[in-house]
Amino acid sequence: MNCPYCESKKTKVIDSRAVEDGGSIRRRRMCPSCGSRFTTFERREKVEVVVIKRDGAREVYDRQKIWNGFFKALSKRNVPESVIERNVDEIEDELKKRQDKDVPASEIGDMVMERLRRIDEIAYLRFASVYKRFGDVSEFQKELGELMPEQMEDRSA
Repeated sequence: MNCPYCESKKTKVIDSRAVEDGGSIRRRRMCPSCGSRFTTFERREKVEVVVIKRDGAREVYDRQKIWNGFFKALSKRNVPESVIERNVDEIEDELKKRQDKDVPASEIGDMVMERLRRIDEIAYLRFASVYKRFGDVSEFQKELGELMPEQMEDRSA
């Protein structure tokens, strides 16, 4: 980081703090050459993805929508928000690595479901019931039936 006062290429970080939203870091810096102090902010790179909805509509990717999906599914499940943040970050990292920047909403939904299945089975079923648009109890039972054999395999291992 160059000093904004003397343009020296060497500056020293004297304090770092996460900003309230958790999406950026505030750093206090000092220039050893001129003694000036200044503040910088580091932010996560934005994901440049267009989401293609079920009806064909296109919209710009919105991190908050994924975060809200996790939050609603995990509400009252005693899972810390840091777990949500980490999983949303992982999904964003996967989206950044894609060659094609047009992503079907169903692929993002599948990424969320995959992670929820590992985090909490109840949250997974909550999300799946909305995401897969269960029409009746039999569809819910089918999904639960697919989840149960995995549990049996985990317990026998």
